[in-house]
Amino acid sequence: MPAPEPTTKTPPQQQQQGGASLSHGLKQRHLSMIALGGVIGAGLFVGSGAGIAAAGPSIIIAYTVSGLLVMLVMRMLGEMSAAYPSSGSFSAHAERAIGPWAGFTAGWSFWILLCTAVGLEGIGAAHIVSGWLPGTPEWLWVALFMVVFCGTNLAAVKNFGEFEFWFATLKVGAISLFLILGVLAITGVLPGTDAPGTSNLSDFFPHGSNGLIIGLLASVFAYGGLETVTIAAAESENPVRGVASAVRTAMWRIALFYIGSMAVVVTLVPWNSGAVVSEGPYVATLDHLGIPGAGRLMNVVVLVALLSAMNANIYGASRIAYSLVDRGQGPKVLAKLSGGVPRVAVLTSSVLGFVCVLLSYWRPNDIFKWLLNMIGAVILVVWIFIAVSQLLLRRRIERESPEKLVVRMWAFPVLTWVALAGMAAIFVLMAREADTRVQLYFTGGMTAVLAAVGYGRQKIRAKTG
Repeated sequence: MPAPEPTTKTPPQQQQQGGASLSHGLKQRHLSMIALGGVIGAGLFVGSGAGIAAAGPSIIIAYTVSGLLVMLVMRMLGEMSAAYPSSGSFSAHAERAIGPWAGFTAGWSFWILLCTAVGLEGIGAAHIVSGWLPGTPEWLWVALFMVVFCGTNLAAVKNFGEFEFWFATLKVGAISLFLILGVLAITGVLPGTDAPGTSNLSDFFPHGSNGLIIGLLASVFAYGGLETVTIAAAESENPVRGVASAVRTAMWRIALFYIGSMAVVVTLVPWNSGAVVSEGPYVATLDHLGIPGAGRLMNVVVLVALLSAMNANIYGASRIAYSLVDRGQGPKVLAKLSGGVPRVAVLTSSVLGFVCVLLSYWRPNDIFKWLLNMIGAVILVVWIFIAVSQLLLRRRIERESPEKLVVRMWAFPVLTWVALAGMAAIFVLMAREADTRVQLYFTGGMTAVLAAVGYGRQKIRAKTG
Protein backbone atom coordinates (compact mmCIF):
# COMPACT_ATOMS: atom_id res chain seq x y z
CA MET A 1 0.00 0.00 0.00
CA PRO A 2 1.52 3.40 -0.90
CA ALA A 3 2.52 5.69 1.95
CA PRO A 4 0.18 8.62 2.69
CA GLU A 5 0.86 11.92 1.03
CA PRO A 6 1.75 14.87 3.27
CA THR A 7 -1.14 16.88 4.62
CA THR A 8 0.00 19.91 2.66
CA LYS A 9 -1.03 19.66 -0.97
CA THR A 10 1.57 22.01 -2.38
CA PRO A 11 4.94 20.33 -3.00
CA PRO A 12 7.51 21.57 -0.45
CA GLN A 13 9.75 23.12 -3.06
CA GLN A 14 6.93 25.31 -4.35
CA GLN A 15 5.61 26.53 -1.03
CA GLN A 16 5.80 30.20 -0.16
CA GLN A 17 5.46 32.14 3.05
CA GLY A 18 3.22 35.18 2.79
CA GLY A 19 3.77 35.50 -0.94
CA ALA A 20 7.56 35.43 -0.55
CA SER A 21 9.89 32.56 -1.31
CA LEU A 22 13.53 31.59 -0.92
CA SER A 23 15.75 33.35 -3.41
CA HIS A 24 17.61 31.56 -6.21
CA GLY A 25 20.88 33.43 -5.77
CA LEU A 26 23.26 30.46 -6.00
CA LYS A 27 24.95 30.14 -9.38
CA GLN A 28 26.05 26.85 -10.90
CA ARG A 29 29.70 27.59 -10.02
CA HIS A 30 28.65 28.02 -6.37
CA LEU A 31 26.80 24.74 -6.34
CA SER A 32 29.62 22.89 -8.10
CA MET A 33 32.18 24.03 -5.54
CA ILE A 34 29.80 23.46 -2.60
CA ALA A 35 29.45 19.88 -3.85
CA LEU A 36 33.19 19.49 -4.32
CA GLY A 37 34.19 21.25 -1.11
CA GLY A 38 31.50 19.53 0.91
CA VAL A 39 33.33 16.26 0.44
CA ILE A 40 36.43 17.76 2.06
CA GLY A 41 34.96 18.41 5.48
CA ALA A 42 36.35 19.13 8.91
CA GLY A 43 35.92 15.45 9.80
CA LEU A 44 38.51 14.47 7.19
CA PHE A 45 41.15 16.91 8.41
CA VAL A 46 40.44 16.75 12.14
CA GLY A 47 38.82 13.41 12.96
CA SER A 48 40.76 11.00 10.76
CA GLY A 49 43.81 10.92 13.04
CA ALA A 50 41.96 8.99 15.76
CA GLY A 51 40.75 6.51 13.14
CA ILE A 52 44.32 5.90 11.92
CA ALA A 53 45.54 5.42 15.49
CA ALA A 54 42.86 2.78 16.07
CA ALA A 55 42.89 0.93 12.75
CA GLY A 56 46.42 1.49 11.49
CA PRO A 57 46.83 1.01 7.72
CA SER A 58 43.51 -0.83 7.62
CA ILE A 59 41.92 2.63 7.84
CA ILE A 60 42.06 2.44 4.02
CA ILE A 61 39.59 -0.46 4.15
CA ALA A 62 37.45 1.39 6.70
CA TYR A 63 37.18 4.50 4.50
CA THR A 64 36.53 2.37 1.42
CA VAL A 65 33.65 0.48 3.05
CA SER A 66 32.07 3.57 4.59
CA GLY A 67 32.69 5.49 1.36
CA LEU A 68 30.74 2.90 -0.63
CA LEU A 69 27.85 3.26 1.81
CA VAL A 70 27.93 7.05 1.52
CA MET A 71 27.94 6.81 -2.28
CA LEU A 72 24.75 4.75 -2.13
CA VAL A 73 23.12 7.21 0.28
CA MET A 74 24.07 10.18 -1.92
CA ARG A 75 22.72 8.42 -5.00
CA MET A 76 19.39 7.78 -3.28
CA LEU A 77 19.22 11.34 -1.99
CA GLY A 78 20.19 12.68 -5.40
CA GLU A 79 17.41 10.71 -7.10
CA MET A 80 14.77 12.22 -4.80
CA SER A 81 16.26 15.73 -4.77
CA ALA A 82 16.45 15.90 -8.56
CA ALA A 83 12.80 14.81 -8.76
CA TYR A 84 11.65 17.08 -5.91
CA PRO A 85 14.14 19.94 -5.28
CA SER A 86 13.51 21.32 -1.78
CA SER A 87 15.39 23.23 0.91
CA GLY A 88 14.06 20.55 3.25
CA SER A 89 15.95 17.86 1.30
CA PHE A 90 15.60 14.45 2.99
CA SER A 91 13.12 15.85 5.55
CA ALA A 92 10.71 16.87 2.78
CA HIS A 93 11.28 13.54 1.01
CA ALA A 94 10.54 11.60 4.21
CA GLU A 95 7.32 13.58 4.68
CA ARG A 96 6.24 12.89 1.12
CA ALA A 97 7.13 9.18 1.26
CA ILE A 98 6.36 8.10 4.83
CA GLY A 99 4.27 10.85 6.41
CA PRO A 100 4.56 14.18 8.27
CA TRP A 101 5.88 12.53 11.46
CA ALA A 102 8.89 11.19 9.54
CA GLY A 103 9.70 14.58 8.03
CA PHE A 104 9.38 16.14 11.49
CA THR A 105 11.70 13.58 13.09
CA ALA A 106 14.37 13.60 10.38
CA GLY A 107 14.33 17.39 10.03
CA TRP A 108 14.47 18.46 13.66
CA SER A 109 17.03 15.82 14.65
CA PHE A 110 19.28 17.03 11.82
CA TRP A 111 18.71 20.65 12.85
CA ILE A 112 19.89 19.84 16.38
CA LEU A 113 22.93 18.09 14.89
CA LEU A 114 23.83 21.08 12.71
CA CYS A 115 23.40 23.65 15.49
CA THR A 116 25.63 21.62 17.79
CA ALA A 117 28.17 21.10 15.01
CA VAL A 118 28.35 24.88 14.48
CA GLY A 119 29.52 25.22 18.08
CA LEU A 120 31.98 22.32 17.86
CA GLU A 121 33.56 23.65 14.69
CA GLY A 122 33.78 27.11 16.23
CA ILE A 123 35.62 25.63 19.21
CA GLY A 124 38.04 23.78 16.92
CA ALA A 125 38.74 26.89 14.84
CA ALA A 126 39.21 29.03 17.94
CA HIS A 127 41.67 26.49 19.37
CA ILE A 128 43.86 26.85 16.27
CA VAL A 129 43.80 30.66 16.31
CA SER A 130 44.43 30.92 20.05
CA GLY A 131 47.43 28.63 19.51
CA TRP A 132 48.81 31.20 17.08
CA LEU A 133 47.93 34.07 19.44
CA PRO A 134 48.52 32.74 22.98
CA GLY A 135 46.57 34.43 25.74
CA THR A 136 43.53 35.27 23.65
CA PRO A 137 40.32 33.64 24.96
CA GLU A 138 38.89 30.93 22.72
CA TRP A 139 35.27 31.92 23.38
CA LEU A 140 36.00 35.37 21.97
CA TRP A 141 37.22 33.88 18.69
CA VAL A 142 34.16 31.65 18.51
CA ALA A 143 31.94 34.69 19.02
CA LEU A 144 33.78 36.54 16.25
CA PHE A 145 33.44 33.65 13.81
CA MET A 146 29.78 33.26 14.72
CA VAL A 147 29.06 36.96 14.08
CA VAL A 148 30.85 36.87 10.71
CA PHE A 149 29.05 33.81 9.37
CA CYS A 150 25.73 34.71 10.90
CA GLY A 151 26.02 38.09 9.16
CA THR A 152 27.01 36.39 5.91
CA ASN A 153 23.95 34.15 5.99
CA LEU A 154 21.64 36.99 7.05
CA ALA A 155 22.56 39.17 4.08
CA ALA A 156 21.84 37.02 1.02
CA VAL A 157 22.27 33.44 -0.09
CA LYS A 158 24.81 34.52 -2.71
CA ASN A 159 27.10 35.63 0.15
CA PHE A 160 27.00 32.12 1.58
CA GLY A 161 27.71 30.82 -1.93
CA GLU A 162 30.71 33.12 -2.42
CA PHE A 163 32.25 32.19 0.94
CA GLU A 164 31.80 28.49 0.23
CA PHE A 165 33.11 28.90 -3.32
CA TRP A 166 36.43 30.32 -2.13
CA PHE A 167 36.63 28.06 0.92
CA ALA A 168 36.08 25.04 -1.32
CA THR A 169 38.60 26.29 -3.87
CA LEU A 170 41.28 26.53 -1.18
CA LYS A 171 40.42 23.12 0.30
CA VAL A 172 40.39 21.39 -3.08
CA GLY A 173 43.66 23.05 -4.08
CA ALA A 174 45.35 22.16 -0.79
CA ILE A 175 44.33 18.51 -0.71
CA SER A 176 45.12 18.09 -4.41
CA LEU A 177 48.62 19.46 -3.76
CA PHE A 178 48.91 17.15 -0.74
CA LEU A 179 48.02 14.13 -2.89
CA ILE A 180 50.50 15.13 -5.60
CA LEU A 181 53.33 15.60 -3.09
CA GLY A 182 52.38 12.34 -1.39
CA VAL A 183 52.47 10.32 -4.62
CA LEU A 184 55.81 11.89 -5.56
CA ALA A 185 57.22 10.98 -2.15
CA ILE A 186 55.88 7.41 -2.31
CA THR A 187 57.48 6.89 -5.72
CA GLY A 188 60.75 8.48 -4.55
CA VAL A 189 60.54 11.31 -7.07
CA LEU A 190 60.15 14.11 -4.53
CA PRO A 191 63.59 15.69 -3.90
CA GLY A 192 65.06 14.90 -0.50
CA THR A 193 62.83 11.88 0.16
CA ASP A 194 63.27 8.14 -0.21
CA ALA A 195 60.48 5.89 -1.34
CA PRO A 196 59.12 4.19 1.83
CA GLY A 197 57.95 1.10 -0.02
CA THR A 198 55.53 -0.95 2.06
CA SER A 199 57.43 -0.72 5.35
CA ASN A 200 54.67 1.27 7.06
CA LEU A 201 51.99 -1.09 5.72
CA SER A 202 53.50 -4.36 6.96
CA ASP A 203 51.40 -4.40 10.13
CA PHE A 204 48.13 -3.79 8.30
CA PHE A 205 45.78 -4.78 11.14
CA PRO A 206 47.73 -3.74 14.27
CA HIS A 207 44.67 -3.94 16.56
CA GLY A 208 42.87 -6.69 14.73
CA SER A 209 39.19 -6.55 13.85
CA ASN A 210 38.37 -4.32 16.84
CA GLY A 211 40.71 -1.63 15.54
CA LEU A 212 39.15 -1.88 12.10
CA ILE A 213 35.67 -1.51 13.62
CA ILE A 214 36.67 1.62 15.54
CA GLY A 215 38.24 3.04 12.37
CA LEU A 216 35.10 2.19 10.41
CA LEU A 217 32.87 4.02 12.88
CA ALA A 218 35.20 7.04 12.84
CA SER A 219 35.23 7.09 9.04
CA VAL A 220 31.43 6.91 8.75
CA PHE A 221 30.95 10.10 10.72
CA ALA A 222 33.77 11.89 8.87
CA TYR A 223 31.55 11.96 5.77
CA GLY A 224 29.00 14.28 7.39
CA GLY A 225 28.20 17.41 5.39
CA LEU A 226 27.56 15.86 2.00
CA GLU A 227 23.83 16.56 2.37
CA THR A 228 24.33 20.34 2.17
CA VAL A 229 24.46 20.37 -1.62
CA THR A 230 20.92 18.96 -1.89
CA ILE A 231 19.69 21.65 0.51
CA ALA A 232 21.48 24.40 -1.40
CA ALA A 233 20.28 23.14 -4.78
CA ALA A 234 16.77 24.45 -4.07
CA GLU A 235 18.17 28.01 -4.13
CA SER A 236 20.23 27.60 -7.28
CA GLU A 237 19.48 28.72 -10.82
CA ASN A 238 18.96 25.15 -11.99
CA PRO A 239 18.26 22.82 -9.03
CA VAL A 240 17.82 19.62 -11.04
CA ARG A 241 21.02 20.08 -13.04
CA GLY A 242 22.96 21.00 -9.91
CA VAL A 243 21.89 17.95 -7.93
CA ALA A 244 22.41 15.60 -10.88
CA SER A 245 25.94 16.89 -11.48
CA ALA A 246 26.91 16.71 -7.79
CA VAL A 247 25.64 13.18 -7.30
CA ARG A 248 27.14 11.79 -10.49
CA THR A 249 30.62 12.99 -9.55
CA ALA A 250 30.37 11.94 -5.89
CA MET A 251 32.05 8.59 -6.45
CA TRP A 252 35.38 9.81 -7.80
CA ARG A 253 35.48 12.69 -5.31
CA ILE A 254 35.06 10.35 -2.33
CA ALA A 255 37.57 7.86 -3.76
CA LEU A 256 40.17 10.53 -4.49
CA PHE A 257 39.95 12.81 -1.49
CA TYR A 258 39.11 10.41 1.33
CA ILE A 259 40.46 7.00 0.37
CA GLY A 260 43.36 8.43 -1.62
CA SER A 261 44.57 10.72 1.13
CA MET A 262 44.30 8.00 3.81
CA ALA A 263 46.42 5.71 1.60
CA VAL A 264 49.05 8.43 1.22
CA VAL A 265 49.18 9.15 4.97
CA VAL A 266 49.58 5.57 6.20
CA THR A 267 52.11 4.77 3.47
CA LEU A 268 54.37 7.69 4.35
CA VAL A 269 53.95 7.98 8.15
CA PRO A 270 54.02 5.15 10.73
CA TRP A 271 50.44 4.67 11.90
CA ASN A 272 51.50 4.77 15.57
CA SER A 273 53.22 8.14 15.29
CA GLY A 274 51.89 10.40 18.05
CA ALA A 275 51.90 13.35 15.64
CA VAL A 276 49.12 11.73 13.58
CA VAL A 277 46.69 12.35 16.44
CA SER A 278 48.22 15.42 18.10
CA GLU A 279 48.91 17.41 14.93
CA GLY A 280 46.51 15.71 12.53
CA PRO A 281 47.45 13.27 9.76
CA TYR A 282 47.97 15.89 7.05
CA VAL A 283 50.22 18.16 9.08
CA ALA A 284 52.13 15.13 10.40
CA THR A 285 52.69 13.82 6.85
CA LEU A 286 53.98 17.12 5.50
CA ASP A 287 56.24 17.61 8.52
CA HIS A 288 57.52 14.05 8.04
CA LEU A 289 58.45 14.93 4.46
CA GLY A 290 60.40 17.92 5.75
CA ILE A 291 58.75 20.44 3.44
CA PRO A 292 59.48 23.87 5.02
CA GLY A 293 56.35 25.59 6.30
CA ALA A 294 54.03 23.01 4.75
CA GLY A 295 52.73 21.80 8.10
CA ARG A 296 51.89 25.33 9.20
CA LEU A 297 50.20 25.99 5.89
CA MET A 298 48.08 22.87 6.31
CA ASN A 299 46.99 24.19 9.70
CA VAL A 300 45.59 27.20 7.84
CA VAL A 301 43.72 24.81 5.54
CA VAL A 302 42.31 22.95 8.57
CA LEU A 303 41.13 26.29 9.95
CA VAL A 304 39.47 27.08 6.62
CA ALA A 305 37.78 23.66 6.65
CA LEU A 306 36.36 24.33 10.11
CA LEU A 307 35.17 27.81 9.17
CA SER A 308 33.66 26.45 5.96
CA ALA A 309 31.79 23.82 7.97
CA MET A 310 30.50 26.52 10.35
CA ASN A 311 29.24 28.59 7.44
CA ALA A 312 27.61 25.60 5.72
CA ASN A 313 25.99 24.31 8.90
CA ILE A 314 24.45 27.69 9.79
CA TYR A 315 23.06 27.78 6.26
CA GLY A 316 21.85 24.17 6.35
CA ALA A 317 20.25 24.52 9.79
CA SER A 318 18.36 27.67 8.81
CA ARG A 319 17.02 26.11 5.59
CA ILE A 320 15.98 22.85 7.25
CA ALA A 321 14.16 24.87 9.95
CA TYR A 322 12.53 27.09 7.31
CA SER A 323 11.32 24.12 5.29
CA LEU A 324 9.95 22.35 8.37
CA VAL A 325 7.99 25.37 9.53
CA ASP A 326 6.81 26.16 6.01
CA ARG A 327 5.28 22.67 6.01
CA GLY A 328 3.56 23.33 9.34
CA GLN A 329 6.12 21.46 11.43
CA GLY A 330 7.23 24.17 13.89
CA PRO A 331 6.88 27.75 15.17
CA LYS A 332 5.85 30.04 12.31
CA VAL A 333 8.31 32.78 13.22
CA LEU A 334 11.21 30.63 11.95
CA ALA A 335 9.77 30.70 8.43
CA LYS A 336 9.63 34.49 8.23
CA LEU A 337 11.43 35.62 5.08
CA SER A 338 13.18 38.91 4.41
CA GLY A 339 14.83 39.46 1.06
CA GLY A 340 14.45 35.77 0.29
CA VAL A 341 16.36 34.79 3.46
CA PRO A 342 14.85 33.11 6.58
CA ARG A 343 16.68 35.52 8.89
CA VAL A 344 14.97 34.47 12.12
CA ALA A 345 15.99 30.87 11.41
CA VAL A 346 19.57 31.98 10.70
CA LEU A 347 19.75 33.93 13.96
CA THR A 348 18.17 31.14 16.00
CA SER A 349 20.51 28.50 14.58
CA SER A 350 23.57 30.71 15.21
CA VAL A 351 22.52 31.55 18.78
CA LEU A 352 21.96 27.90 19.62
CA GLY A 353 25.37 27.08 18.18
CA PHE A 354 26.97 29.65 20.49
CA VAL A 355 24.95 28.32 23.45
CA CYS A 356 26.57 24.93 22.77
CA VAL A 357 29.96 26.64 22.99
CA LEU A 358 29.09 28.22 26.34
CA LEU A 359 27.84 24.85 27.64
CA SER A 360 31.21 23.33 26.71
CA TYR A 361 32.79 25.76 29.20
CA TRP A 362 30.06 25.91 31.86
CA ARG A 363 28.72 22.33 31.93
CA PRO A 364 31.26 20.16 30.09
CA ASN A 365 30.64 17.00 32.13
CA ASP A 366 26.86 16.79 32.03
CA ILE A 367 24.71 18.93 29.71
CA PHE A 368 27.33 19.34 26.98
CA LYS A 369 28.29 15.68 27.17
CA TRP A 370 24.62 14.66 26.91
CA LEU A 371 24.24 16.90 23.88
CA LEU A 372 27.22 15.30 22.15
CA ASN A 373 25.84 11.84 22.86
CA MET A 374 22.40 12.82 21.52
CA ILE A 375 23.81 13.81 18.13
CA GLY A 376 26.28 10.91 17.99
CA ALA A 377 24.24 8.66 15.70
CA VAL A 378 21.85 11.22 14.13
CA ILE A 379 23.49 10.95 10.72
CA LEU A 380 22.67 7.22 10.64
CA VAL A 381 19.06 7.94 11.56
CA VAL A 382 18.90 10.44 8.68
CA TRP A 383 20.42 7.92 6.28
CA ILE A 384 17.79 5.34 7.23
CA PHE A 385 15.02 7.86 6.51
CA ILE A 386 16.68 8.58 3.14
CA ALA A 387 16.82 4.88 2.20
CA VAL A 388 13.26 4.10 3.29
CA SER A 389 11.95 7.24 1.55
CA GLN A 390 13.70 6.27 -1.68
CA LEU A 391 12.27 2.76 -1.55
CA LEU A 392 8.76 4.20 -1.32
CA LEU A 393 9.13 7.18 -3.66
CA ARG A 394 10.87 5.42 -6.52
CA ARG A 395 7.83 3.33 -7.42
CA ARG A 396 5.57 6.35 -7.08
CA ILE A 397 7.74 8.49 -9.35
CA GLU A 398 7.94 5.70 -11.96
CA ARG A 399 4.16 5.43 -11.89
CA GLU A 400 3.20 9.10 -11.78
CA SER A 401 6.10 11.18 -13.17
CA PRO A 402 8.79 9.00 -14.78
CA GLU A 403 10.28 12.05 -16.52
CA LYS A 404 11.49 13.26 -13.09
CA LEU A 405 13.92 10.36 -12.73
CA VAL A 406 16.88 12.40 -13.95
CA VAL A 407 19.11 10.57 -11.46
CA ARG A 408 18.47 6.88 -10.85
CA MET A 409 19.60 4.73 -7.95
CA TRP A 410 21.87 1.94 -9.17
CA ALA A 411 20.39 -1.59 -9.27
CA PHE A 412 17.20 -0.55 -7.51
CA PRO A 413 15.97 -1.93 -5.15
CA VAL A 414 18.87 -4.32 -4.45
CA LEU A 415 21.47 -1.68 -3.56
CA THR A 416 18.97 0.27 -1.48
CA TRP A 417 18.45 -2.84 0.64
CA VAL A 418 22.23 -3.39 0.74
CA ALA A 419 22.63 0.16 2.08
CA LEU A 420 19.99 -0.43 4.75
CA ALA A 421 21.76 -3.64 5.76
CA GLY A 422 25.02 -1.70 6.01
CA MET A 423 23.40 0.89 8.28
CA ALA A 424 21.98 -1.88 10.48
CA ALA A 425 25.47 -3.41 10.68
CA ILE A 426 26.92 -0.09 11.82
CA PHE A 427 24.29 0.12 14.57
CA VAL A 428 25.32 -3.36 15.72
CA LEU A 429 29.01 -2.37 15.70
CA MET A 430 28.20 0.78 17.69
CA ALA A 431 26.36 -1.33 20.25
CA ARG A 432 29.55 -3.39 20.74
CA GLU A 433 31.67 -0.39 21.80
CA ALA A 434 31.08 1.25 25.19
CA ASP A 435 31.46 4.86 23.99
CA THR A 436 29.31 4.51 20.89
CA ARG A 437 26.73 2.39 22.74
CA VAL A 438 25.97 5.40 24.93
CA GLN A 439 25.47 7.49 21.80
CA LEU A 440 22.96 4.94 20.52
CA TYR A 441 20.97 5.24 23.75
CA PHE A 442 20.89 9.04 23.70
CA THR A 443 20.26 9.38 19.95
CA GLY A 444 17.61 6.67 20.14
CA GLY A 445 15.89 8.47 22.99
CA MET A 446 15.90 11.82 21.17
CA THR A 447 14.63 10.20 17.96
CA ALA A 448 11.83 8.41 19.84
CA VAL A 449 10.72 11.65 21.51
CA LEU A 450 10.73 13.56 18.21
CA ALA A 451 8.86 10.74 16.46
CA ALA A 452 6.23 10.68 19.20
CA VAL A 453 5.77 14.46 19.04
CA GLY A 454 5.65 14.37 15.24
CA TYR A 455 3.11 11.54 15.20
CA GLY A 456 0.96 13.33 17.78
CA ARG A 457 1.02 16.52 15.68
CA GLN A 458 0.11 14.49 12.59
CA LYS A 459 -2.92 12.96 14.34
CA ILE A 460 -4.09 16.34 15.66
CA ARG A 461 -3.80 17.96 12.23
CA ALA A 462 -5.68 15.06 10.62
CA LYS A 463 -8.57 15.50 13.09
CA THR A 464 -8.74 19.28 12.75
CA GLY A 465 -8.51 19.10 8.96
